[in-house]
Amino acid sequence: MIRDFMLKDIDDIMRLWLETNKQAHDFIESSYWDSNFTSVKEMLPQSTIYVYECDSQIQGFIGLIDDYIAGIFISKDNQSRGIGKKLLNYTKEKCDKLTLQVYQKNARAVQFYLREGFGISKEQMDEESGEIEYFMEWRGLA
Repeated sequence: MIRDFMLKDIDDIMRLWLETNKQAHDFIESSYWDSNFTSVKEMLPQSTIYVYECDSQIQGFIGLIDDYIAGIFISKDNQSRGIGKKLLNYTKEKCDKLTLQVYQKNARAVQFYLREGFGISKEQMDEESGEIEYFMEWRGLA
């Protein structure tokens, strides 16, 4: 089931955010994610977040700032089971346009977004991490 974020979810969401980032971005020092943990936790409640929950367990979430996808995070045990696609489709129903940034080296995520109708609109170096990232965009049917 997909539902809106509730403040009681914050600890589970942040644990999932940290674990998933470290797993998906093994080319970035884990200390980078640790050092951003507190600021992300403070900003999170100001974002739009949809949670995927099954049997009272949060298995994934998508975070948005307006039409910008800050990330889709799926627990390690639940990846490749269609949860990310469900969260993305749920979000597409609510938005005419979506944008995001993804690291070039995160090939699995790049392929996922390309498969889901996103196109690469720009490429640039992320100053904080020193990694190349893609700006990607999706537009719904107008």
